[in-house]
Amino acid sequence: MKVAFATTDGINVDEHFGRAGSFAIYSLSQEGYRFLELRKFSDGIDQAVADTRDQGALHDERVRDKVDRLADCKIVFMTEIGGPSAARLVKKGIMPMKVKAVIAIEDSIRQLHQSIVKSPPPWLRKALNS
Repeated sequence: MKVAFATTDGINVDEHFGRAGSFAIYSLSQEGYRFLELRKFSDGIDQAVADTRDQGALHDERVRDKVDRLADCKIVFMTEIGGPSAARLVKKGIMPMKVKAVIAIEDSIRQLHQSIVKSPPPWLRKALNS
């Protein structure tokens, strides 16, 4: 399965979902994990989303476009996410995961892999099998 990490530097989970200009995409399985790509939405902050905040349908369209471009991922890690954006991810079958503090992507994916190997929670087992 694919896992996405909202990042400003390709090293840390350190960005809000809507503002994230890039997402590091990893492949994750029982056997391990590997980096696939840095999926760019913009250089720096995703102004298309940030600048349309509080603009109703236009903002919704920008967020929907971002969610659609991440639809091949089963989990997305970020520092923050608004309720409507989280609901859009869930509706697409993507689990939004907020981190409490900035964390290295490598540490986050390693922890996720360890939970798969040991005893994955039901939601993670479902994501792995879909």
